[in-house]
Amino acid sequence: MTLPIWVVQFLLLSLLIGECIGRPFYPLPSKFDNKNKQPLQTFRPFNIAHRGSNGEIPEETAAAYMRAIEEGADFIETDILSSKDGHLICFHDVTLDATTDIADNKEFADRKRTYEVEYANMTGFFTVDFTLKELKSLRVKQRYEFRDQQYNGKFSIITFEEFISIALDAPRVVGIYPEIKDPVFINKHVKWADGKKFEDKFVNTLKKYGYSGSYLSEEWMKQPAFIQSFAPTSLTYIANMTDLPKIFLIDDVTIRTQDTNQSYEEITSDSYLDFIKKYVVGIGPWKDTIVPVDNNYLLTPTDLVAKAHSHDLQVHPYTYRNENQFLHFDFHQDPYAEYDYWINKIKVDGLFTDFTGSLHNYQELSSQHKTPADDSSASSLLRKIALMISSRKL
Repeated sequence: MTLPIWVVQFLLLSLLIGECIGRPFYPLPSKFDNKNKQPLQTFRPFNIAHRGSNGEIPEETAAAYMRAIEEGADFIETDILSSKDGHLICFHDVTLDATTDIADNKEFADRKRTYEVEYANMTGFFTVDFTLKELKSLRVKQRYEFRDQQYNGKFSIITFEEFISIALDAPRVVGIYPEIKDPVFINKHVKWADGKKFEDKFVNTLKKYGYSGSYLSEEWMKQPAFIQSFAPTSLTYIANMTDLPKIFLIDDVTIRTQDTNQSYEEITSDSYLDFIKKYVVGIGPWKDTIVPVDNNYLLTPTDLVAKAHSHDLQVHPYTYRNENQFLHFDFHQDPYAEYDYWINKIKVDGLFTDFTGSLHNYQELSSQHKTPADDSSASSLLRKIALMISSRKL
């Protein structure tokens, strides 16, 4: 796959200003007027680009997010962690080992540590032991060996502010979907001035760039954002700091939350959903929590979606991936069949996907909200069919 010219231009620009550590790629707020942008669609489930279009380009990089926007993402999703010197970065793991070239940087060999993370000891190179300048010197690589490796080593870690700049400078309204990642761990190892916490720094960054408003409000529609976390205490803590909609992430039902010592089975009960709905607009469950799996075959769906909807909570499951390694046998190696099942049978309200383009193409082809041009133009239909066929080769 060849990167589009606008992505290449963006990357050349980032190289020119690479020494400006911690500064966004573009002046903020956006140079574009949101009044003239195509608005966020709200008539069908949200297409949430999980760590960007990371099925094609290494996760949480500028290029992955820009590719996702090009492919039709409604929201670009990121995980927020911190550097040693308190800068917020876009990175999924608390350790650098799996998705950077840290092992090739011998000058950092003495930084390996063992810390407790979510009730277990973990050994590796942790983001909290590196300054932002040091983190920027690393290069990101693809997490999975069976995915395209040609972009390994070409992109750096980006900051939360750089991520925001990418969304604000998109040619249409694109929402952001940042996660407060491992706040218990971050608050233990990183200290900010005036007794502030990770969550304070996180919310203040969103406020700095104009993100506010309750779900679907006029203010929110101009700069849409969901805040997500697996830590319910973080979500309740920020409830009085911002009215932005929040999503409570849910893991396998046997796992304990990182901050309350409750199992996710406990917190999917009616009583807990009744409590948490005061703070959140939805839940983000692992999809196997909604529909259990045995020997890679789907079992009978649980009542979690119906239960959440009865509490007026949205459901945004994770993660949808096109490769056979991740598709259950029921879908016969067809990601479009999986999307159809989850959208039309399970009735979810949004999907976290590694392949933004395939979800967008599926929704465009199956949409009941066609424009007159869609109905009358044979060439338009043929183009859409061609897009579907090409995306299925990913």
